[in-house]
Order: sequence, then C-alpha cells, then structure tokens
Amino acid sequence: MTATLAAAAPSALAAPNKADPVSLFPSDSLTVADKGQLTGRRVNLPTANCGAPISCGLTAQLNQLDGFDLDPRIAVRFDGPVDPVEAAARITLQDAHGGWRTGVDRVVYDPATTTLYAHPEQQLAPGTTYKLRVQGGPANKSAQDTFTTMSATDGLLDLRKQIDSGRAFKDSGITMPGLQIDGVFPTAGTLVQLVADVTVGAPDAAPTTVGFTQAPGTYVFGSYLAPNWLRSDVTIQQTPTRDAGPTALGAVRLPFVAVLPAGPAPAGGWPVAVFGHGFTGNATNVITAASTNMQRGIATIGTNVVGHGYGPEGALRITSGGKVTTLPFYGRGVDQDGNRTIGNTEGSSATGAATAQSSRDALRQTSADIMTLMRSLGGTDVDGNGTADLSGTDVTYFGQSFGGIYGTMLTGADPKVARAVLNVPGGPISEIARISPSFRLLTTQQLQAANLLNSTDATRSFFQEQIPLRGEAPVVAPVPGALAIQDYLARATWLSRSGSPETFAPLIDAERVLLQVAFGDQTVPNPTSYTLIDAGDLWSRTSLYRNDRTANARNNPHGFLLSALPAAAEGKEQIAAFLGRGEVVDPDAAGNVWEVPISDPALLLTLNWPEGTPVPSRR
Repeated sequence: MTATLAAAAPSALAAPNKADPVSLFPSDSLTVADKGQLTGRRVNLPTANCGAPISCGLTAQLNQLDGFDLDPRIAVRFDGPVDPVEAAARITLQDAHGGWRTGVDRVVYDPATTTLYAHPEQQLAPGTTYKLRVQGGPANKSAQDTFTTMSATDGLLDLRKQIDSGRAFKDSGITMPGLQIDGVFPTAGTLVQLVADVTVGAPDAAPTTVGFTQAPGTYVFGSYLAPNWLRSDVTIQQTPTRDAGPTALGAVRLPFVAVLPAGPAPAGGWPVAVFGHGFTGNATNVITAASTNMQRGIATIGTNVVGHGYGPEGALRITSGGKVTTLPFYGRGVDQDGNRTIGNTEGSSATGAATAQSSRDALRQTSADIMTLMRSLGGTDVDGNGTADLSGTDVTYFGQSFGGIYGTMLTGADPKVARAVLNVPGGPISEIARISPSFRLLTTQQLQAANLLNSTDATRSFFQEQIPLRGEAPVVAPVPGALAIQDYLARATWLSRSGSPETFAPLIDAERVLLQVAFGDQTVPNPTSYTLIDAGDLWSRTSLYRNDRTANARNNPHGFLLSALPAAAEGKEQIAAFLGRGEVVDPDAAGNVWEVPISDPALLLTLNWPEGTPVPSRR
C-alpha cells in the first residue's frame, strides 16, 4: 500500500513530517465496563448535539454494542501538517496479545484540522483488542491506544443455537418444523403466474408469468412455520452479547417453491439445494434457477426474503392440465412509506430511529428462516405415497446477488450447509449502496434524512463523499461536507456489520464454498466482492466470469446467472457440479471467459466498468 500511495502522492505534500499525533480513534476510553458483554465493554459515545433524529438514533444504537467496527474509520489528529502518505505508513494495528498486525489504506487527509483518516488494510477479528500505534522517529513522537472490536457474529450465531436447541420453536409455538404441501404439478405444460399484492386495499395486480419449462420434473408449492425475531420496524432486539439472544416473538408462515427432478426419488429423498433469490426477486425465481439442478438429480427449494414477494394477500396462479389453481404466496412486503403500494423490496430495511441499520436484521432474520427451512425438509412426502421425496441430509445452498450476500451469512453461521455457491456477492451492504448506480439513491435518502447532502449534481446522486477505494492515492482537502458524510457512513456500516456478509466469511471453511464473481459488475461492484472474499481468504474458491471477453462486454454482467446468455448455462453447470459432487469445474474448460480460480485478486480492486460508464461515486 505504501509504495502505491507514494507513487501517487501530490508533490506539494512531500515535505518531511515533523508533527506529533495528539489523539487517536477508536479508543476503549469511549467504552464503559459491562459484565453482560462478551468483551466486558459497551460503547459509550457522546450523545449531546448528535444532529438529526436518524443520526441520534444511530449513536444510541452504537452505544448498545460491545465494541468497535471490524473495519473502523481510524482518525489520527496531529499537532501540525503532515504528508498523508508518510503519516499513513507509520500507522499499524496489532493484536494486543501480539502476533497479527496490519497497516492502513483508504486514506483521507484534512489539512484544516491536520487529521488523517484511514481504514485497516485487512478486516479485523471480532471480539478482539488491538493496539493502534503511530510509530515515532527522530523528529516525531509515537502514540498508542487500544480498542476492542464488537462481537459481530454473536447475534446470528445466537439465533442458530436457539434453532438447534429447539428453544426457538418452543418460544414460537412450533411443535415440529416441517413443510405443508399446498400443490404438486408436473413441470411440463404447467404455467406459473404471480398475482402480486401491490396496492393496499385494492385488487391484486394482473398475473405475471414467473416460470414455465418443458423439462420433465415436478413443481411443489407450500409453506412452513419459522420462528420470528423481527419487530415491526424491521429490527431485532439488541441484547447483551453474553446472553443467549432475544426471545422469538412468535411464528411466521413463509412460502416455498420447489422444483424436483423427474422420476421416483431415491431412498431417503432427493438431495436438496436451497436457492436464495436476489434483491428485486422472490421465491418464484427458484423455477429459473433450478433448470440445471433438476437435470442433475438435485431438488431446488426457496422462500421469500424479508420484505419481498409483495404484500401478504398475493397468490400463485397455476395453470396445468386445463385447470387453474390458486395458492397463497405469503408475500412479506410492507407499505412502509404509507403510499398504499407495496414495492418489490419494501419492508427489507429498518425504519424510524433505526433507519441507519438498513437491512441488517432483515438479513439476519432471512438467514434464520433458511436455517429453519433446511431443518424442515427431511422426510417430506410430496406425492403422498408414504416415502420421503426430500432429504434433509447434506443440504446445500446457492444464492444469486442478495442471495449470495445473506448466503454468506448463512454458510458462515450454520454448519448444516454442506456446500454453498455464492453468485455475485459483495459487502459491506453500505458500500454496495454507495458505489452502485443501482442503489446509490438509497444512500442519498439516508444522507438527506441526516441533513448531510452536499451536492446539487444529480449525476452524483446529490452527494460527494470522496471515499477512496483500496490502493488509491489519498484524498487531500476533501470538499465541504465530505468528512461528515464519511463519518456518518462509517458509523452506519459499524452498526450494520453484524448483518453483513464479510463479517461471516472468515467462518467458512474454504472446501465448503465456491464463489462466482462477474468482472465489471455494476450492481455489486467488484471492490465489494474483493472485501468479502479477502475477509475469508477465499481466493482459491473464487471463479471470475470475464464478461469483458464476450460479445456482451458493455452490458452489466451482474444478472448473468438468470439470463439467456451462454454464461447462464455455464454458471449453472458449475453450480450443479459443486453442489452435487463437491467438484469445482471450469465452465469453459480451456476458454478464457472463466478464470477458475481467479488469476489475480487485484483484478477486483477497481470497478472495471466499460469506458465511458458514469461513476456516481467518483472523487
């Protein structure tokens, strides 16, 4: 990092650094003792003059956590001007017990306050105390402080333990996890349509075709009961990390869509892969995702993510054999903004004072829902002949986009996932929203609520944050308002870290996972995939789809898996081989469109968007 930044450093900043560090952040001095926490500490940030309600709510919620972020925004104030490259090279973070250490990058320097901001080069471990050091020299004093990171994985691990112990089912009033079968149809000649509950108090939307295939197999539709920890504001109660987690609030009935291979099931039932749909999708995406699995002897099943599937009154309309059957779909969308319509993702983010959490707890609840689904499969008799059609043994998982994101959380937290394929995932969620043109306006909405918008440029989405990517030269003298935006986004990311995928990537044994990343992804940008993969050191398990080497090079490759492109069939073949046999195959063999594994992790450090593509997050 130092060499990279030095090469790009402005010449005006090349003067020797003679200033001394006078304050460091983060620091355990901003915590109080708390025996109820695994770290023995609780954050205690000042709450006076906290700003807009969303910012005050953010501070109040941070003060419930037992430590600092795993990728903290480090702040070192000096008593005079410094060269940001030289000063950053003097900063290290080391495990307080010795051994592991890292430097910093993503540097921002504010000459007005002589403060240098940066982030660790590598993600820190949860529940660990670190020494933050600024090395001295002949002309400089050294400085040191300690801080402790939060128990970021604890909340979701608590939910999984409650599910495994049976406590979650008891608290929810669920006698026994299992699937309720509502309808079974042959795939050939069957039309599946979604009648979405879009308008509150009005007739449902016109039917939309969501699946149709001539490949032989079986569609199965139904529901299951799952423990629910989610409150109406899309948050889960934060409890001290030393306890067993919050008590489930009750049970929720969730839909499932399954596609089974043709023919009689083998003894014990078909092996099952759970599919996790993307941000704008729903459970009916299983029908498209299952096309290769059903030909390879793997059943595929999926449910709706929190806030997806439109409203609860929606239905599936099945046309088969000349007969129309209507089945409940149990949509999970909510009219959060009061406009009497329910969007396809409405209800997947926190509201009110908890808005800064974003989708943190929706994703933790979704991960727990899939844990319950996996434990509901075994012995399911679909056709009523008295034998099992679905196996609950060695259940696998694959997810696309959002499904790859919460799928990372699921796979890290739940050892019952035998193997997983994570297609185009990234993290943290807040960085995806900031960088991606598809989601940047979500960040605009939060910054507007916090009164932090600092631009009138619509091409930037009305804010200019000036946050460098890994390996980029420091930002010096950021524009007015940028530092406040950086601070807000860093705190929001800290708050949401316990429901973000990179947090759980280090818990995944490499042999259990395969990742598929698309070069130049404009929806989940490559640098966010880098963050997730690097956090878990999963580079040897990462396949890179080189969209830039195809005839579709200028297209956004994010959705390739569910498209009509050749890459879709190739990606699904790789998925089926790994889920079914644990084998990693190169989809195009000796071709150059797939790199298996990725040839160089540094390929994902930059956006890789086609030349001329607008970059709203440009510095």
